[in-house]
Amino acid sequence: MPWDYSNKVMQLFRDAIAGKSGTHFGRVETPDGEGHHGSMQCGDAMEFTFRVEHSHTDPRDDRIVEARYQTFGCTSAIASSEALCRMLEERKITPIQAIAIRNADIVDYLDGLPPQKLHCSVMGAEALQAAVVDWARKRNVPLADLGIDPAQLEEDEGRVVCKCFTLTEPYIRRKVKELNLRSIEEISAAIKAGGACTSCHHEPGGLQDILNETWQIQPPPVPVPQAPAPGPDTSITSANGRTVRTPYQMAKEVERVVEKVIRPRLALEGGDIEIVEIRDKKVFCQLLGVCAACVGAQQTLNFVVEDSLRQHVDPEIEVVQVKVA
Repeated sequence: MPWDYSNKVMQLFRDAIAGKSGTHFGRVETPDGEGHHGSMQCGDAMEFTFRVEHSHTDPRDDRIVEARYQTFGCTSAIASSEALCRMLEERKITPIQAIAIRNADIVDYLDGLPPQKLHCSVMGAEALQAAVVDWARKRNVPLADLGIDPAQLEEDEGRVVCKCFTLTEPYIRRKVKELNLRSIEEISAAIKAGGACTSCHHEPGGLQDILNETWQIQPPPVPVPQAPAPGPDTSITSANGRTVRTPYQMAKEVERVVEKVIRPRLALEGGDIEIVEIRDKKVFCQLLGVCAACVGAQQTLNFVVEDSLRQHVDPEIEVVQVKVA
């Protein structure tokens, strides 16, 4: 479905895609700060770099003079990245001041984002924080001066709650508090956790438990949904011990992974997918919706569709894009 983007979002996106003068797609050469957030397997990824004008008396007075990004994602992800760079360069602020920028500031700069796209602004704020931490370490500025507890950076490496997007319990707990998230729907919109297979919604230690513990909610009894079971294993074992699927079995497994893993991820960005044909280990498909016209369509096929099928069905699967009139 088409998203209701503001004029500013569309203008920043079009200018960035066209590579117009004054836009910021790319990478700062020899950056003073570098940060990453997300992953291409999850559908959104950002690399953020900046350069400072060094202060000769106190590194805390360094000023950000150049910012660049390399973002894999949708219209709002690219517009949010562009907005972040413009905010930094227009304000000519220090990295310590920059770390105070929150995703809500990026949303305001863009004149709003659809609720389902708030995670794009969160990605920018997280990448900025990582880049400022990198600058602080290079310039020997104590992390305490940034208002960051060094233990937090280690804690974010804890138990994975959302396996689809590889998001940990400490990270989710931190963002629930920072962003005042009060429901599973708000969590999925803000950081994408639980936005794909939904199995982490109500499982023990899942999103609802995190919400209940954070906001001290007394939960009613909730049945625990079971993750979809794989189809029956009717494959054939050849003489050399390798498992061989019939064409029918291969097609059913591909359909299952598309329905349970791939389609929910594409739906988060307003896209969809249609399997056109399966020949041996080649899967011919076409992207639909917003994904069909996206400049990153080939990356989506490689890092979302093909990687998921190789992980869950067969490591030798090849995905081929076709366009059906």
